[in-house]
Amino acid sequence: MRHGNLNRLNFIGTSLMLFTVCTATFGQGAPAAKPSSARPLMALLNRFTAADVPALGPAEIEVPAGRWMTNAPAPPANLPGKGLAQHPMLYIGEGYNKMFLINEGKIIWTYSTGRGNEYDDAWMLSNGNILFTRMQYIAEITPRKEVVWRYDAPTNTEIHCCQPIGLDKVLFIQNALPPKLMVVNIKTKAVEVRHDLPARSLTDQKTVHAQFRRVRCTAQGTYLVPFLGMNQVVEYDKNFNEIWRYDIPTPWAAIRLKNGNTLITDEKDKLTREVNAKGETVWELKPDDLPESCRFINTQTCTRLANGNTIICSRGGNGKGPQLVEVTRDKKVVWVLQDWANLGPATAVQILDDPGIPERPGESEH
Repeated sequence: MRHGNLNRLNFIGTSLMLFTVCTATFGQGAPAAKPSSARPLMALLNRFTAADVPALGPAEIEVPAGRWMTNAPAPPANLPGKGLAQHPMLYIGEGYNKMFLINEGKIIWTYSTGRGNEYDDAWMLSNGNILFTRMQYIAEITPRKEVVWRYDAPTNTEIHCCQPIGLDKVLFIQNALPPKLMVVNIKTKAVEVRHDLPARSLTDQKTVHAQFRRVRCTAQGTYLVPFLGMNQVVEYDKNFNEIWRYDIPTPWAAIRLKNGNTLITDEKDKLTREVNAKGETVWELKPDDLPESCRFINTQTCTRLANGNTIICSRGGNGKGPQLVEVTRDKKVVWVLQDWANLGPATAVQILDDPGIPERPGESEH
């Protein structure tokens, strides 16, 4: 780990920054607000099964079934847990542009956006809407599949991440030359934060795709930014001064946990690592730590549950291997989901009965 400023050779001057919404809402440097114990999302699930929910929304485009649905081998017998019935969840994955809402062991709602690339981030909000990225755009939709907001990525740019900040603002990174961290007010359409980030190149269009996959605003109003293509996770304060850095190959995602540690997914090494503020490893999980039938083939994100367990998301190998693996702190496997007949690859999952208001930064550890 290194502390100090980033190499600024590729940094573009001073960026336009109107104000930082995370800080304005939650107070830069102030203690994190006490997390809510409420589970608001569970009360919203009946909206997705109401009689007025169409099979196909007005902006929805059917996506062909993945070949894994017919070619996947049968899952191993006696996998731990209760399969689809283990958790209510919102489930998305690269390689299959169909998101799934699952409750009581059943898929109760889906949303499809046709061919192309790719789902990387998704949130159910406390008003029942779903916010998601699809590389070419970000959108917010209602349970009735109505699009209430959409932001299209400009030509030669990509968007792979989003985070709701309250119910009227969205944080994201626009992969570009240069990449930009942005906060947009979806009601006024105003860009309230726009800040250029460092990049491997400011001229090579081929480097854009691998710049970023995640960004998160913490409960303290800082920005936690995994540089996928630059092998580091950097935390910035409200003025974009670097306040923490951790070097790790291909960090796809990073979460600031409620205990103050940072949980990082390293895509290349297929590991999930929890580090403290000093950069010391306090917990780590690799496929070889698990029984053979429970070993994930790859990983991009994970989520930490309120009970301390961690769920690893895996895109699998075209119908092979588990999609979700839940482990305890001592690496005991409590649940493996391997259901290629119904679901596609797993890039990210939001567990809906965990406590907290999702759009309050720091309350949702996904």
